[in-house]
Amino acid sequence: MKRAIALLVLLAGSHVLAQSVPSAPTRPAPTAAPAAAKATGAQQFTLANGMQLIVQPDRRAPTAVHMVWLRVGAMDEVDGTSGVAHVLEHMMFKGSRDVPPGEFSRRVAALGGQENAFTSRDYTGYYQQIPASRLADVMRLEADRFAHNQWPDEEFTREIEVVKEERRMRTDDQPRASLIEQLFASTFIASPYRRPVVGWMSDLDAMTPDDVRQFHTRWYVPANAVVVVAGDVEPAEVLTLAQQTYGRIAARPVPARKPREEPEQRGLRRIAFKAPADQAYVALAFRVPGLARVSELTATDRDALALLALSAVLSGYDGARLQRALTQGADRVADNAGSDASVIGRGPSLFLLTGVPAAGKRAEDVESALRAEIARVAREGVSAAELSRVTTQWAAATIYARDSLQAQASDLGSNWVQGLPLDADERLLRLLRGVTPAEVQSVAARWFGDDQLTVATLLPLPQPQPQPLAPRAAPAAAPAEGAPASGRLH
Repeated sequence: MKRAIALLVLLAGSHVLAQSVPSAPTRPAPTAAPAAAKATGAQQFTLANGMQLIVQPDRRAPTAVHMVWLRVGAMDEVDGTSGVAHVLEHMMFKGSRDVPPGEFSRRVAALGGQENAFTSRDYTGYYQQIPASRLADVMRLEADRFAHNQWPDEEFTREIEVVKEERRMRTDDQPRASLIEQLFASTFIASPYRRPVVGWMSDLDAMTPDDVRQFHTRWYVPANAVVVVAGDVEPAEVLTLAQQTYGRIAARPVPARKPREEPEQRGLRRIAFKAPADQAYVALAFRVPGLARVSELTATDRDALALLALSAVLSGYDGARLQRALTQGADRVADNAGSDASVIGRGPSLFLLTGVPAAGKRAEDVESALRAEIARVAREGVSAAELSRVTTQWAAATIYARDSLQAQASDLGSNWVQGLPLDADERLLRLLRGVTPAEVQSVAARWFGDDQLTVATLLPLPQPQPQPLAPRAAPAAAPAEGAPASGRLH
């Protein structure tokens, strides 16, 4: 559901080794999921070693998307090894017992396919889009590296520098990204969501090859993973291929996950972050309830749905409330403003309000204006027409997503990661259509006080001035014939 939720959130305002055995283990035969899980047309199976398989037939084109999702991400790391889940994602491309470094990607390309991977706080995933006739080839390749990921230390030494540069480019050199990183670190105390997915630079500097290998051994076990195939395929044939490849990986228990629940926040927190930037920026993070289920809802689930709707009313379309109130007119206070209800995940939930001050305005002006719009909803409510508009957009986004095999497979994989039914996106849409104006007004009145708020403000420093180029030296005389040349590039 993560992709479906991502579409909805976009509208609401807002990537020692496992062992294998030579033959399939003698355990009970795989079983199909109950009929209730098949509302999307997908079929779910459990392999003998505990690995899940989800197959979504779609015969509009002779292609297929093959994905492996693991219920492990940055939130499963421990202090001192932040970023190891993401580093392992990189190292999964560096070889196995039988496939040398770099060969995996070359083979997928030779099959006419494309491939990549992603890591988040909640999960890690790998995928290939290939001609449907080559599905067996990529299943063999992926099962091999899942069970036998293996590489020399020298490969890690090179790749960890790539990860460090990725951190520099995406976070250290991006003031707003750095601010959000600091915001999460300040908002959460006990929850592992406080750590960045890419890892702290000091942890990357100290990381060892064995840190990565141990993380692979601990979490890359069949019962912690699901294989998702969507495209021009027959479920029974895919099941047979899965039994011949993934089914041969030895079963091992999934490690116990210790609860690391975030304690109640009891007062406003505020941080100031200084960095070279052209404009100030302010982000308000409110601790809010999360959505744990899409059937037999609790009061907490109902609040989470209403918060999604509130975010959509605030910034889910051109001319939404925040845009009209903060960025338009002669007295506008912001160049842009937005909201994001992040209410689905394995960890705690947040409602974010963000804004960039207009010329002559301060970050404090934007902060006050953002909170004033929430207070206005709490006081006056929203109209049925506003909710109807955003639910119509949600419905369109859900339907359009079905045109993409990648989107279909991503929905199914993320639903499984979150412990939700396969048709969770369809159920969610029905639930969102049932959110009432009174529910939106109620959450606006109850969840936006100081006690659950952390405010982060970017204080811009002057941008460094480019240094003038040094005068070019005259070319040196050519060395005499036979003399060694210095500084040669290889």
